[in-house]
Amino acid sequence: MIKMWIKTIKDGKIAKQAVYTAEEKMDYARFHLHVYEACRLIDEPSPVIVKAHIFNYAKYNVVKFLPDDFVESVDFDKMSIENIAR
Repeated sequence: MIKMWIKTIKDGKIAKQAVYTAEEKMDYARFHLHVYEACRLIDEPSPVIVKAHIFNYAKYNVVKFLPDDFVESVDFDKMSIENIAR
C-alpha cells in the first residue's frame, strides 16, 4: 500500500496538505505517477523528478522539492512528500 503525505510550505507554515493513498505496492518506476496524483489533490503542478528525488524517497522516506524543480511558477517555498505507510 502506498500512503504519501504531501504538503506545501510557505514562510515556514503548511499552506496546503493532503494524504494520497493507493492500494498497489510501491514501484519506483511509477513514482512520478504517484507524485502527479498527489499534486492533483492539492491543486499544484507536479515537479520534474530526477533520480535523486526517487533515491531520497526510497532511502529516507521523504523527498523535498524547491520552486526550481517545477517548470511552472509556484507560490510556496518548498513541497515535501513523506511516506507514511511504514
